[in-house]
Amino acid sequence: MQIINFLPLAFLLSNIINALYLSAEQHPITPPSSALLSPSQKQTIPQPLIGFGTWNLNLSPENTTEAVAYAIDIGYRQIDCAAAYGNEVAVGQGIKEGMKRAGLGREDIWVTSKLWNDHHGSYKNVERGLNQTLQDLDLEYLDLYLIHWPIGFSSNGTKNPDHVQTYKSMISLPKSRVLNIGVSNFSPLQLKNVVSTGTMPYAHQMELHPYLQQSAWVATHKALGIKMTAYSPLGNTNPTYQSLSSTSLSFSSSQWASWTSLFRPPSSKPKAPPLLQNPILLDVAEQRNCTPAQVALKWNMGRGISVIPKSSHEEWIKENLHAGDCELTHADLTRLRFVGRKWLSRFNNPGEEWGVTLFEGLEGV
Repeated sequence: MQIINFLPLAFLLSNIINALYLSAEQHPITPPSSALLSPSQKQTIPQPLIGFGTWNLNLSPENTTEAVAYAIDIGYRQIDCAAAYGNEVAVGQGIKEGMKRAGLGREDIWVTSKLWNDHHGSYKNVERGLNQTLQDLDLEYLDLYLIHWPIGFSSNGTKNPDHVQTYKSMISLPKSRVLNIGVSNFSPLQLKNVVSTGTMPYAHQMELHPYLQQSAWVATHKALGIKMTAYSPLGNTNPTYQSLSSTSLSFSSSQWASWTSLFRPPSSKPKAPPLLQNPILLDVAEQRNCTPAQVALKWNMGRGISVIPKSSHEEWIKENLHAGDCELTHADLTRLRFVGRKWLSRFNNPGEEWGVTLFEGLEGV
């Protein structure tokens, strides 16, 4: 077993934090974008720790609408969506129907969406992406708008890696239509670049689950005051991942990669079983009278990370909502850390398909 002692970890963390702050030393750091609201603008509820995800909610539009409406009706107050999911019209109808059933106003629901790769760059492009999302969702504003990936594609197929210009365009969006801005799937260097603008992102959404724990990266965000959201919090339970085998990321010789090289996985490791069938999660779940899904979700929630599991089954939608009731002990957390060391796996990496390097400098495969 590869052991990482505390001192290198502390050194790594301090270097990343210092570098992120030094990158903005000539620019006053603006607090996370929620603080930019004018007094006349009303901030809605804080981002809940549990949310309802809509990625791969591969249902008919009517059933997608019903799943979202049901989730809100039974208690979900956060809906995560994206232009790339291709279902925002149905999701928006579900939000409206769910609020009606539950007797809620728009200010009672946190809605996140994401700018897709084909709307990067200029303010005009970014605004066009936002307008389409708001139109599809039939909403006046978003609580949180994220750059989905740190790479843009132009209309002629060329790639635009200038995520900083895209982020600056996001900063300029009307605060009446976007209450908070953030990023998703960024590397340490890419996060450093957006921090250099002087406006700290409100949140960073990324793949996080017991197979991909990224503890130092999580701690870095906490130190910077950037909230985190975990997509795929149930790991390779997602059918999209079940046929995939893990592939190693390439690491550059940059200082960012050298600092994070302490977190490279062993060269060989066992293939990760479906997370909810992992023997350790099964045992912890049995001892705590929870389900394996609730164990995985509560583990992330216990780290202060918002989770957005997706399901089209009423039983599982309800089960996930009550993950916060699962009480994990210190011994349980120690066992779950071992899960991450033994089966360290990243399941969502379209970098090879897109011809770009993603997640450079981060542990994972």
